Amino acid sequence: MAMSLSEIETMIREAFPDARVEVKDLAGDGNHYSASVVSAAFKGKSRVQQHQMVYAALKGRMGGELHALALQTSES
Repeated sequence: MAMSLSEIETMIREAFPDARVEVKDLAGDGNHYSASVVSAAFKGKSRVQQHQMVYAALKGRMGGELHALALQTSES
């Protein structure tokens, strides 16, 4: 079963309470999303580390329940 947009957003917000989070359903199919996450937690982290932090917030669902996520991260 696919994850909903609200589930993705909630999980990211729980991991990064200070973050500005925007999640979009790219294809309208509930399988292809984009997310923009801006958080102070990313300060001093490489882009790869930032993305790993977001994937960790999704608790192993990436690649399973969450098929595709185009991710943009930056520090606030």
